[in-house]
Amino acid sequence: MLDLRIVGGTIVDGTGRPGFRGDLGIKDGRIVAVGSVEEPALETIDAAGKIVAPGFIDVHTHYDAQAFWDPTLSPSCFHGVTTVMGGFCGFSIAPLTAESASYIKPMLARVEGMPLETLEAAVPWDWASFGEFLARLDGRIGLNAGFYVGHSAIRRIVMGERAVGETAQPADVEAMKVLLDQSLAEGALGFSTTVSPGHVDGDNRPVPSRWAEPSEMIELARVVARHEGTGLELLPDIEFGPGMAELMADFSVAGQRPVNWNLVVITGRPDTESRAMHQLAASDVARARGGEVIALAVPSTPYAHMSFRSPSAFSGLPGVWAEMFTWPAAERTARLADPAVRAQMIEDAAKVKGQGMALEFKVQFGDFKIIATRAGANAGYKDRLVRDIAAERGVAPLDALLDIVVADGLDTIFAPELGGEDAAGYALRGRLWDDDRVLIGASDAGAHLDVIDTFAFSTTVLEKGVRKYGVISLEAAIHKMTQRPAAYFGLVDRGTIASGNHADIVVFDQTTVGRGATYLKYDLPGDAESYRIYADAFGIAHVLVNGVEIVRDGAHTGKLPGTVLRSGRDTRTVAMDVMRQPTIA
Repeated sequence: MLDLRIVGGTIVDGTGRPGFRGDLGIKDGRIVAVGSVEEPALETIDAAGKIVAPGFIDVHTHYDAQAFWDPTLSPSCFHGVTTVMGGFCGFSIAPLTAESASYIKPMLARVEGMPLETLEAAVPWDWASFGEFLARLDGRIGLNAGFYVGHSAIRRIVMGERAVGETAQPADVEAMKVLLDQSLAEGALGFSTTVSPGHVDGDNRPVPSRWAEPSEMIELARVVARHEGTGLELLPDIEFGPGMAELMADFSVAGQRPVNWNLVVITGRPDTESRAMHQLAASDVARARGGEVIALAVPSTPYAHMSFRSPSAFSGLPGVWAEMFTWPAAERTARLADPAVRAQMIEDAAKVKGQGMALEFKVQFGDFKIIATRAGANAGYKDRLVRDIAAERGVAPLDALLDIVVADGLDTIFAPELGGEDAAGYALRGRLWDDDRVLIGASDAGAHLDVIDTFAFSTTVLEKGVRKYGVISLEAAIHKMTQRPAAYFGLVDRGTIASGNHADIVVFDQTTVGRGATYLKYDLPGDAESYRIYADAFGIAHVLVNGVEIVRDGAHTGKLPGTVLRSGRDTRTVAMDVMRQPTIA
C-alpha cells in the first residue's frame, strides 16, 4: 500500500516538457509511480484543476540561524519551497569557537539584519565543528537544507582579531585550509566568500574575508576541488571593476567548480539592461579560461524597507551613519533633530559617491517612498516620495525625511523607489531567465529580516513572470526553479518528478498563485520590538517534503521532515558546463 496518492492534477515534472494529466504514488518518502496510479494509499490528495510540480529550490538564503528558532523556515515553506541553500557570503555560523561567536553575532546583526537579541536568545551556539552544527539540525527542520562554510567564519577562528585589518601569513592560510577541509569532509556543501564593499561587521569595519589577498581565496578554492559534491560562491563588488571578473574566473578554475554570485537586479533605471549585461560578462571571462560563473537573478525589484531603528539597511555607510546606531534609541531620536548632526550626515553620505549602486541608493533621500508612519501628524505622507514632501515644505530631502522619523520616534518605514515592476522590467527579466549564465533566485531569505521581501521569489515568478506578463511559460518557470538549480548544486534524486526521486512536491492553482501584501510580523524571539518583513502566499494548496505534507491550504502541519543535506551523500560533483547542457539550460 502507498503512503500517499496525488490524483487528478496536471503534472509539470520540472524538465521543461509540457504538463500532462496524471497521478503520483508516494511511499517511504519517494515517488514510486507516475501516471495512472490505482494502488490504494493511506491518504489521497485530490489535485484536480491544480498543477503538481517539484518543490522549488531556493539557491541563496541565510537560514543558518533562523533554523533554530523557526524550524519551519517560514515564509519560504508557504511559497512552495522545499529545499534551501545557506551559509553564503562567507557568513556561516560554523565552525565555531566561543571567541569567534562573540564576533559573528554582532557581525550578522549588522550585515545580515538579524537582531542581536534574537541571535543571543534563540540560537544555542554550542557546537564547534561544522559536523556538530549539522547534527544540531538533523530531524529538526521542515525543509531540506544544505550549508556552505564561510570564509569569514574560518578566518576569524584561525586569525582571531587579526582577521580584520591584516593579511594572512602562510601559516594562517594553511590553518584555514585544514579547517575548510575538515568542514567539507563533515558535510559542508561548499565554500563561500565576499569582497562586497557593503559587507561590514559589528564595528562597521570590512568583514574578515575582505582583508584576504586573492591568493588566499584561490588557495582555499583548491581545497574544495578535493571534495565530492561541493561548490563555490563569491559575492563580488557588483560594479565589476577591473580585475573582478578575472578573480572570479581564477577562483572557479582553482576549485574546479562553477561559482555563483548574488545578485543581478532589474530596476527602472535607464542603464539597467546595460548594467546587467556588463555583470553577466564575468561568465564569458570565466568560460574563456575554463571556469564557470553563474549569476543569481532576483525576480522582482528588491523593495528595501528601511528605518532608523535598525542599522542593517544603512550597512556600509561611513562616519556618523555607523556611529548613530551605537546611540540608544531615545538619544538617536533626539540627535537626528540636531542640524549639526544632519549636516554631518550629508557630508558623510557624499563619501559613497562613485562607489556603486549598492551603497549609493541608500543616500538618495529624495527617491525614498514613505511606507508606514506612526504619528498622527505623519499619516498623510504614506505612499509619497520624500522629494515631493520636501518640495512642498521647502526643505532639503534629508530634512524632510528626518522630521518625519523624529516625529515617529524612529518607527517610520521608507523604501527606495527603484522601478522595474512593469511590463518592460519583466520582459527584461524574462530574457535573463532564459540566459544560461543565470539562475533564478537570490532571495536572501532569513537575512535582512526588517528590510527585504525577496523571499517570495517562487510565487513572484509564477504570478508575474508567467501569469501577468507572460514572459516565461509555466513549464519553463518550474524547470528553472527545480531541475536547473538541482543540477547546479548536484542534488541527488531531487528537482524533477520521476520514479525513485524524493517526493518534494508542491500543488498549486496556477490561476491564483502569487504573493500577498507585505506586512510586519512581530515574532522574533528575544526582541518584542523588532519585526520581520513578511508576505503570505496565495494559491499554494499543498507542500510535501520527502513525502510528508508540511503545508495544507496555507497552514503548517507542524511536521519537520526536512533532510540536512551533506556533500558527497546528498550531492554529486557537477561538470563545469552543467548549466549549458541542453537538458538543463
